[in-house]
Amino acid sequence: MSTVLERPLAKPVPEPAAGRASRTGIVDCDVHPTVKSFAELRPYLSDRWWRHLNTYGLRPRHGFAQMDPYPKAAPRACRRDAWTPAGDRPGSDLAFMREHYLDACGIEAAILNPLAVTGQGDQNLRFSAAMASAVNDWQLDVWTRRDERLRASIVVPYDDGAMASDEIERCAGNPHFRQVQVLSRTSEPLGKRRYWPIFEAACRHDLPVGVHVFGYSGFPVSAAGWPSFYIEEMTGHSTTCQTLVASLVLEGVFEQFPTLKVVLIEGGFGWLPALAWRLDRQVERARDEVPHLTRRPSEYIREHIWITTQPMEEPERREHVLDTMAWIGFDRLLYATDYPHWDFDDPAQALPRALPPERLEMIRRGNARKLYRLD
Repeated sequence: MSTVLERPLAKPVPEPAAGRASRTGIVDCDVHPTVKSFAELRPYLSDRWWRHLNTYGLRPRHGFAQMDPYPKAAPRACRRDAWTPAGDRPGSDLAFMREHYLDACGIEAAILNPLAVTGQGDQNLRFSAAMASAVNDWQLDVWTRRDERLRASIVVPYDDGAMASDEIERCAGNPHFRQVQVLSRTSEPLGKRRYWPIFEAACRHDLPVGVHVFGYSGFPVSAAGWPSFYIEEMTGHSTTCQTLVASLVLEGVFEQFPTLKVVLIEGGFGWLPALAWRLDRQVERARDEVPHLTRRPSEYIREHIWITTQPMEEPERREHVLDTMAWIGFDRLLYATDYPHWDFDDPAQALPRALPPERLEMIRRGNARKLYRLD
């Protein structure tokens, strides 16, 4: 039985006029490019690190490092129709991406978030830094300089704050880069001081810090060991995001960096109001433990955190998702498709139809244009 995930985007099923109109002017805040092979990175790696990559490969700080920890819902966790006619990996060919996704979905701008072959979380931090630099230069040459709709994220070796800051300094003056990219499963909670150089550099250049789910911390997403199923890992992204938000707030990151903007990518958002309520309540009872906080946790969250819409919770009562959006703030929601992954959100169908036009416009492109300075 065919599913919406397998329907080619370039030839969508007939839609009503409202649906067709929703396929224009989209700013997509989560698109995943990848390399066809390691060879694409050769021009950007020194001889030393090219030998290291070919000799030792990627060595992430994670169990099951030589394979996916869990079977995916589709090959490489991607849409089955996103493989190119030549058999290249989804997200690896710009011409195919234009036809299959950018043009078909009316994408005005897209933020690239590389995940595969970035070196982030590698056990060798110097190699991680070399790979991050290579991937950043590759993004420019292969993607953003060839299509003006695309913007890059500065991939950084996030577990070394100093080297990550150096990479931000190297890239930040280039207008093709519009955010700093880290992953949600860092070696320590993200608010710890080892990560503060990243936040300092991001603020200095007025760049949001995009925190995408996944990562190689060396710890399972569960608090009690490795889960049995892929679905457990996927639902665990929300708890990972809760942990890092609590860390950022309670460690005083937003006090230290009052202009910091954090984008949570692909972790859902239904959990955020409840987390804020609980943090507010606990801080009331344990104020002496966090005297450096001058405001309620919910105030920091509402001011400093943005959320992408994919994946979106689907409660039985549809108005509940609108209530959640309202609490977070309609100005803090950013549209995302997660292309080319299997749980891709089609712009014509993903957002609640009950949203009024002005709020749809904010989520589809207005908020992202302002945050990423796309005007």
